[in-house]
Amino acid sequence: MSYTLLFVALLAFYVAWNLGANDVANAMGTSVGSKAVTLKQAIIIAGVLEFTGAVLFGHEVTETLATKIANPALFATTPQILVTGMVTVLISCGVWLQIATSRGLPVSSSHAVVGAIAGFSWVALGVGAIDWSSIGLITIAWILTPLISGAIAALFYSQIKYWILDQPNQIVQLQEWIPWLSTLLLSVFGVIVLPSLTKPLTNLVIDQVGFNIPAYDIPLLTGAIAAVGLTIISWRQLEDRGNEGDKEELLPTIHYPLSPPESPASPIPNPVESLFARFQLLSACFVAFAHGSNDVGNAIAPLAAIVYINRTGSVPLDGITIPLWILILGGAGIVGGLAVWGKKVIATIGENIITLQPSSGFCAELATATTILIASRLGLPVSTSHALIGGVVGVGLVQNIKSIKFQTLKGIAAAWLITIPVSSVLSAVIFSIARILLF
Repeated sequence: MSYTLLFVALLAFYVAWNLGANDVANAMGTSVGSKAVTLKQAIIIAGVLEFTGAVLFGHEVTETLATKIANPALFATTPQILVTGMVTVLISCGVWLQIATSRGLPVSSSHAVVGAIAGFSWVALGVGAIDWSSIGLITIAWILTPLISGAIAALFYSQIKYWILDQPNQIVQLQEWIPWLSTLLLSVFGVIVLPSLTKPLTNLVIDQVGFNIPAYDIPLLTGAIAAVGLTIISWRQLEDRGNEGDKEELLPTIHYPLSPPESPASPIPNPVESLFARFQLLSACFVAFAHGSNDVGNAIAPLAAIVYINRTGSVPLDGITIPLWILILGGAGIVGGLAVWGKKVIATIGENIITLQPSSGFCAELATATTILIASRLGLPVSTSHALIGGVVGVGLVQNIKSIKFQTLKGIAAAWLITIPVSSVLSAVIFSIARILLF
């Protein structure tokens, strides 16, 4: 590997590091805030799942970002200009994500990448090279995403609060609702994660056995099995709780508060919230895996394009093959960043907006997944960070509007608002300097 490629690889690792530090809160922030898992457990779980998702399924998004955002045909005669532009994208995105992370602000890495590409394209080819309709669509999505996610979270949490948490016997009510919660959880997350997870398996069966399987049959079957399994396990836990309560003759009348006092033995002494923690942890695992498979492309797509140009001498026009070492590099960077720098952003989402319980954290994550799913079906570019913040605020509105820390929200909204302009200006300035020095 040449020194130039080594330098670019280090830049991609730097971006992946900052992406992991900032975006890991999308998966684990609410789980840590609700005490469903400890910070150390969250880092380990997210690290394994983010890395696995990035390495196994990160190639598709990486290929799209490397060949579809900046029109490669415009750089066909000047591939070195595209190489320089991709380097500036890495630098500007890495710097902005590090600044946001140091202040504990969750921002969209996807928006930073789009802004950076727009910035260097403007300088390289003029204002006409920017797809302004895409920028406008992103802006609209930025406004709608937290609103939609907040409404869905408020709906979910108000129903759980009414039918379970506010009832005189929460355990009996939860026993009745477990199959529906399991089905809802596995349906939403299964549609998001399992199709991409089982697509290689489907293709393998077609190649080896010789007959076709509809793409969604395996995910639906897997989701059904998982929903039944989660239901049975949860029922058994509640039966054990119920037996203990019968022995103590407390179960028929016991009512658990929404915010129980902490116990030295368990961070979640409330058995109902303890069970919701299990649902929330599963949802967090899905988000972590999906995030690794999708957002790793933000860090390594520029590197993949540069490696292709260096190897072939031409720009990638119709798609490229992503080398395994690039996927591993991106996955390792995400894991390192979330382990070393991820605490601040996790604290912002999990603790500094509202006080979360597992039931409310579960609703926020479920609303986030539902919003992302709807947006994907409509082809809208949205941010998981925006959706999750909206979900947390939606829960807070149902609990008590006074519980929401609006000062924290002001800082987050400001970071969202300036992400595209800041990354665009950074990229434009860095590209201008590089072009003067190199060409």
